[in-house]
Amino acid sequence: MGKYLLRLYITGRTPQGNRAIANLQRICQAELDGKYEMEVIDVIEDPQAAEDARIIATPTLIKALPPPLRRIIGDLSNKEKVLIGLDLSSPEDEEGHGHG
Repeated sequence: MGKYLLRLYITGRTPQGNRAIANLQRICQAELDGKYEMEVIDVIEDPQAAEDARIIATPTLIKALPPPLRRIIGDLSNKEKVLIGLDLSSPEDEEGHGHG
């Protein structure tokens, strides 16, 4: 497994942004075993970075590496959604919910 490069775009140090940071750190520590690099980008301090990444809402997590690039919007409180977005959980795991 290669190293994950994760960029979390937030708008200032708001409760929602802080929650997203905490949720991401908790998930990464539990699931990625130190094989990740996490950057937190405040779009107020670095609007060009947000524009370059085409950020339309915050918080937004971008998984830059390994490919393919993925985006997850929200405070990252739905762990299963985050794991699927990071390709750490197979979509089949989710299919069992509510079908049948």
